[in-house]
Amino acid sequence: MPDSAGREPLRIGIDACCWIHPRGYGRYTRELITAMVAAAPNDRFVLFADAAANVGIGLDAPNVERVVVDQSVSPTRAAATSNSRSLADIFRLYRAVSRERPDVFLIPSVYLSIPVPARVPSVVIVHDAIAERFPELTLPGRRDRLFWRAKVALALRQARRVLTVSEFSALELERYLGIERSRMRVTSEAPAPVYRPSSPEEIATAAARHGMDPKDRWLIYVGGVNPHKNLTSLVEAFSGVREALGDDAPYLFLVGPGGRDGFHDEVAEVQRAIAGANLSHAVKWPGFVDDEELRHLYSGATALVLPSLAEGFGLPAVEAAACGTPVVATTQSPLPQLLEGGGFFVDPHDVGAITGSLLALLNDPSLRMRMGACAARRAGRLSWTHAATVALETCREAAATKRPQPYGGSVYAGARHQ
Repeated sequence: MPDSAGREPLRIGIDACCWIHPRGYGRYTRELITAMVAAAPNDRFVLFADAAANVGIGLDAPNVERVVVDQSVSPTRAAATSNSRSLADIFRLYRAVSRERPDVFLIPSVYLSIPVPARVPSVVIVHDAIAERFPELTLPGRRDRLFWRAKVALALRQARRVLTVSEFSALELERYLGIERSRMRVTSEAPAPVYRPSSPEEIATAAARHGMDPKDRWLIYVGGVNPHKNLTSLVEAFSGVREALGDDAPYLFLVGPGGRDGFHDEVAEVQRAIAGANLSHAVKWPGFVDDEELRHLYSGATALVLPSLAEGFGLPAVEAAACGTPVVATTQSPLPQLLEGGGFFVDPHDVGAITGSLLALLNDPSLRMRMGACAARRAGRLSWTHAATVALETCREAAATKRPQPYGGSVYAGARHQ
């Protein structure tokens, strides 16, 4: 039955294998698909997943069906930069998509891209161009780079539309991958509903769980321990903060996988930097924490610090902002526009600027409060409903578009580099 706009319903296939992945693109997949399903009750969504991902998909709706595909290795592990999916696993997923023949097939992350049957239009989501901009930091091995280039080239060659998460990212994709702007559509990300300010009691209880007193202060970083995240510069800036504040100095939380997620990491380098600055007692590594616990850590932090060399979006900063916490974040991201007035935005190479921004917030509680309130207002303007609307329109557009002409040679041939 046509919807209120007179459009025939679509049967949208989605690669949901990364649903359970704890990194940002797993979060993106969960939030986006959930919002799409709610926003388009007349459309039908076919979620393709391996057994492990299928167990974790907590999405039961009348317009959702699942197709479980046998995979010898979890795709979220096999698709990491240091691994590759087996041809047999790829073929099983390809065959499942071919058999179901959806009107359009959505790939939520280029990390998990697979060959799609030629008769099935596809949309691929490319979150950023970090691997192309910083190959030595993300793909240190020649084999890794070759696999990555082949995977991205295939995904872009077969996709009728490319979806990305910010205008900043779209410009990066155009510059480093040579993707025509006419083929791209820009959506966004948003904080999950769980992220809201915690009460003082909740914050104090969370602090105690991590061995701190109610009077203790902390800064927080959330994300991977990967070279492009620039954590050695964060450690250097934190050292300067500790030296300046003495007995009133804060702790630093490093929340995330700690290098156990298959991606190239620099855990050893960060640990050496911490030990070399005599900061081991002041840095807490809780690993992954659940959303409720992270909400309290965000809410109680003086600032969220995200000094990455580049971010396609920077979701942890937006999550912290939704909890009323200001940010000190990289200018190499959309965050200066998304959270304008909600913190300090600094050149990630300028350790002095990172240090000075953190000290400003630590030394002036009223500034921290004003910037935190502004950050919360800015984060409140973002919604997964809007992101889902753009994704749905992009899927419709792709389904109605002729198959793209193949690129001549590598997709990288048209890219413009510095």
